[in-house]
Amino acid sequence: MTDTPHRPAAPGKRMLSEQVYAHLQDAIMRGGYAPGDALKPQDLAREHGVSLAVTREALVRLVGEGLADRLPNRGFAVPSFSDHRWQEIAEARRTIEPVVLRMSVERGDVDWEARVRAAHHRLVRTPPYVPEEGEYYTAAWAEAHRVFHRTLLEGCGNRALLETFDRLWTASELARRWAAHRTPGRDGVEEHRRLEEAALARDADTASAVLFQHLSLTAAALTDDSGPAA
Repeated sequence: MTDTPHRPAAPGKRMLSEQVYAHLQDAIMRGGYAPGDALKPQDLAREHGVSLAVTREALVRLVGEGLADRLPNRGFAVPSFSDHRWQEIAEARRTIEPVVLRMSVERGDVDWEARVRAAHHRLVRTPPYVPEEGEYYTAAWAEAHRVFHRTLLEGCGNRALLETFDRLWTASELARRWAAHRTPGRDGVEEHRRLEEAALARDADTASAVLFQHLSLTAAALTDDSGPAA
């Protein structure tokens, strides 16, 4: 007796699932859903005019990317901003990134310096918020922010460490948006300026300390109840 081969999802179903996934991802990232909000498959299927199976497929993908939780017997929900996972990710970043930055400052060449300066210039010149993109910072600013932080570390010359940074950065994007929203008075421009200045001055001690503090402030925003609700 031969096993029945697994049949991949039909192209039409995959396309619909991709559309629902993209819509939900964008809504969560823009702040259309608050931390802890329920993501009810039946309601979402009705809203998007698709089947329950298509909706569940999109939700499972969001779970895989850390943008939703699958709750036993309770369906799906946006993660809570107080979820311990964010502090674990933050701890990992505070442990790894200052060390990699030190390596980068010590090893980076003149081309690395030029890339750091250019990445910082783009970050400063990119508007972080525009009304039509929702409550959280814009996609363009998010990318400029990522490029600046990654460029700072690229002088280390270690691909495995940079891949670790990439994974942790992706995993923390939602928490980073919540943290920024909860601390509107934070001077991120100054924090990034100090990072660039210390890195280009080849002051590894200061650069590492500034980055550690920068990451710590983001983590603290998700545990401090004095900030506005995300």
